[in-house]
Amino acid sequence: MKIDILSLFPEMFDGFLKTSIIKRAIDSQVVDVHIHNFREFADNKHKKVDDYPYGGGQGMVLMCQPIIDCLKTLTTPDSLVILMSPQGQTLHQQLSYQLSLEKHLIFICGHYEGFDERIRDYVDMELSIGDYVLTGGELASMVCCDAIIRLLDGAIREASHEDDSFSQGLLEYPQYTRPYEYDGNCVPDVLMSGHHENIRQWRLEQSLRKTYLKRPDLLKNRVLSDEELKILEKITKKD
Repeated sequence: MKIDILSLFPEMFDGFLKTSIIKRAIDSQVVDVHIHNFREFADNKHKKVDDYPYGGGQGMVLMCQPIIDCLKTLTTPDSLVILMSPQGQTLHQQLSYQLSLEKHLIFICGHYEGFDERIRDYVDMELSIGDYVLTGGELASMVCCDAIIRLLDGAIREASHEDDSFSQGLLEYPQYTRPYEYDGNCVPDVLMSGHHENIRQWRLEQSLRKTYLKRPDLLKNRVLSDEELKILEKITKKD
């Protein structure tokens, strides 16, 4: 996959691209990431990229010309152009999977008060990470890229994300590691038993319990198997 990110502050991505799974994915050529400062495409003497809004109002608005001209140098028939915006659809795990199948993603990071509406004419989708407003789209684009890159073949082992929260429509079951006992709290005996089927059933029950208690809305959108229905019935009776 290739990812291009348009930003006024490319230095914000330095640590992100040089750390942990993202760095390994880049080094192993699983993904190719480039940051572009669209200020370089401004066609005025002082490389100005924002101006006062027509009609009055607070703040400064990003001009369409630098962003669109930068886009034109990057876009191909394989490109999906994404505008980071609080007005966009909210990122979720299934959408991350869908985006991980694309060949080329282009993220536009806004800043200041907003951006010229005409930029939307060159965008395939708008994406948000939640119902709040940030000073710019840089942090939001990093969140999106992280969620997508980790799903690419070769980034991490597939089994490492198959049971992630939301991957199967449920929250992830509890995880434990050494020491066996800490401050009087021990690892559940079933995990020490070596009985794979009992462990699978325990993990499924724990996932359903966590989802029922913390995110019951997820269960409304999930078609439950007969096994899951029986477990959930037992959970609801206990609670």
